[in-house]
This record gives sequence, C-alpha cells and structure tokens, in this order.
Amino acid sequence: MADQPEKKPQRRGGGNRPGGGGKPGGNKPGGNKPGGDRASGSGDDRPKRDRDQKPREEDREELDERVVDIKRVAKVIKGGRRFAFRTVVIVGDNKGRVGVGIGKARGVPDSIRKGAEHARRVMTKVALSGSTIPHPVVAEYGGATVMLRPASPGTGVIAGGGVRAVLEAVGIHDILSKSQGSNNVLNVTMATLTALEQLRSPQEMAAMRGKDIEEVLPFWERKRRG
Repeated sequence: MADQPEKKPQRRGGGNRPGGGGKPGGNKPGGNKPGGDRASGSGDDRPKRDRDQKPREEDREELDERVVDIKRVAKVIKGGRRFAFRTVVIVGDNKGRVGVGIGKARGVPDSIRKGAEHARRVMTKVALSGSTIPHPVVAEYGGATVMLRPASPGTGVIAGGGVRAVLEAVGIHDILSKSQGSNNVLNVTMATLTALEQLRSPQEMAAMRGKDIEEVLPFWERKRRG
C-alpha cells in the first residue's frame, strides 16, 4: 500500500476573515493607532489652564520670600535615624501682609517650597502707621520675647535676625526692636509675628480708650497734622 502524503496543519486566524493574518485590529476604524477617530478635545483645556496659572505666577513674583533658618533634623525609626531638613520661610508683600511657614523634607529645595506654600496660606494683615507701627507692643513665643516700638521717619529698621526679616517683609521701614530670652530663630520669628498681630490702628485705639485720634498718634504725626 502506497504511503499517503502527510497533511500540513492549517494556520488559524487566517482565511478570508476581516483582519486576517492574526493581526489585531483588522479593518476596524482606527486600527492599532491610539485614539482612533475619537474627537480630540484636549486642546481646548490647555489654554484655559494657562490662563488660570498666569495670575498665580504674577502673584508669586510680587511677594517677598526670605529663608531665615535651615536646620537638619532627625527622626529615630526602626533600624536607625532618618534625616531631613526643616526650613523657616517668611513671605510678605511689603504692603502690610506677612506670613511665616515651616517646611520639612528630605531635600533643601523641597523644604523651602513647602515652607513658602504654607506661609502664603497663612498670611495675615498688619495694622501700620505710615512707615512704622502705631504703638509699642511686646509679645512672647516659647522662650523668646520681642519688643517693638515705633520710630520717626529716617530711623531705619533697628533689628536683626528673624525680627528684621519679618519687619522688612511686612513693609516697615522705621522701627526700634529688642529681642530678649531665647535666640532660637523660629521662636524669635514667631514672637515677632505675634507682636505684629497685636497691633491696632489709631482709629481702633482711640475708640478703645475714648480719646481723639490726635492724642494717640506719635508726636511726629501730631506735628504734621498741626
């Protein structure tokens, strides 16, 4: 009996089916290209986001950022210590608004960015009288005590360290100050901010004390009005 030739196995996925040859997609519209014939509407949102970000960038340029302290801190964990950086950042607009933020991260740039963002969120309005403050004030924070006194025009900012950075960021040009107790930069900075938050405008002081505004103004302001 003669040997019959062996039959070759047929390949599956071929034939006359649309998209044959085992290629995914076949004759479907769009083929293997991502997106196919979908309507592309992503380009409409990009200009809108750009418009929303432009005002924020402008506001960010107007504010005055000052880094007053950078320290390396450690957190004890299982297996050793994890080091990070703690940064104290002061943000002000030089027009009566100021904020202090603390940022902590594994890298210095990230800690500065976090501190600046936190300071922007907690900015407060400070009552000023021209280029100085309306009245003397004393504030404490932790072991630090800061005293602020108004000064006549031309005196300058008589302060140093964290006190000077806060006063210049808020927009004060003439003032006398004294820092007592702890010299920790963070405590001194927070004490200065606490003192500025206690300030009241001359109108508020006159109403609280039952006097005329002329009587609560500094002597150089009285001479100008007289």
